[in-house]
Amino acid sequence: MKYYEYHDVNRRGSIRRVDYTTLRQDGKRIPKYANIYLPYGYNGSDLEKKYDILYVMHGGGGSPDAWMDCCMVKNMLDYTIDTGEVDPLIVVFPSYYKTPREGAPVSETEQAEAEFFQKELMEDLLPAVESVCNTYADHMTAESFHASRMHRGFTGFSMGSANTWYTVMNNLDSFAWFAPLSGDCWSVEPMGGKTHTEETVKRLYDAVKKSGYTTDGYFIYTATGTEDKACEALDPQVREMKKYSDAFAFDEDYSKGNFHYLLEEGLKHEYSAVVQYLYNFLPYLFKKGK
Repeated sequence: MKYYEYHDVNRRGSIRRVDYTTLRQDGKRIPKYANIYLPYGYNGSDLEKKYDILYVMHGGGGSPDAWMDCCMVKNMLDYTIDTGEVDPLIVVFPSYYKTPREGAPVSETEQAEAEFFQKELMEDLLPAVESVCNTYADHMTAESFHASRMHRGFTGFSMGSANTWYTVMNNLDSFAWFAPLSGDCWSVEPMGGKTHTEETVKRLYDAVKKSGYTTDGYFIYTATGTEDKACEALDPQVREMKKYSDAFAFDEDYSKGNFHYLLEEGLKHEYSAVVQYLYNFLPYLFKKGK
């Protein structure tokens, strides 16, 4: 695995905030926001120039500010775009919480928040963000999000990874690129990749097969570290997924197949690790199917 180190960059992207509203589980509409990274040279008035877009979710207890507060993700984006390693793209940092979490995490509550976020993602967040950014979605409709799905991805750390797996299962019609980092799929139960490995993977398999897409229509890049507490759940899930090659065509070459796994020796459950995974995966996102 390549490791990213901080670089001084003169041509830096900018951060803007988008405000929107969404429904809580009790039906009350509440205000929320997301942070948006716009690459250097982005001109909102140039409607001819379109950008791929990546949604990046924080881990448990985090916020839309967590990634930029906890690691050098912006510097990494600035540098890789400036050097041409990565094509200019828009990156969105939202939150799956309806209100900031207080106190210690409760797994079942986290699971419910992540699952319920899928509705907010499609009905509120995507329209709020992509109506003010130059993406490949020409209109804020399900049809337009579907037509532009090869230009849209989702990634996240820890509970953000659980959010990513939920997006694979629920919104494959609007997203094609996924990078669940340091976290397993919680669709059966929290840590289900460990406790209910076969059932968890079967649910993933059934969801992608039901979508009708083949292995050239969606791409999954997942990663963890050997010292990461998430490894004990994600690693068995990955091994089980490899058995379903008609849905998850594993290849160690990131430019081939549609399913990839990076297991790095010694890395722990922290933002400083997952930004390295993202650094390794970013050059391969949005490259196929265009």
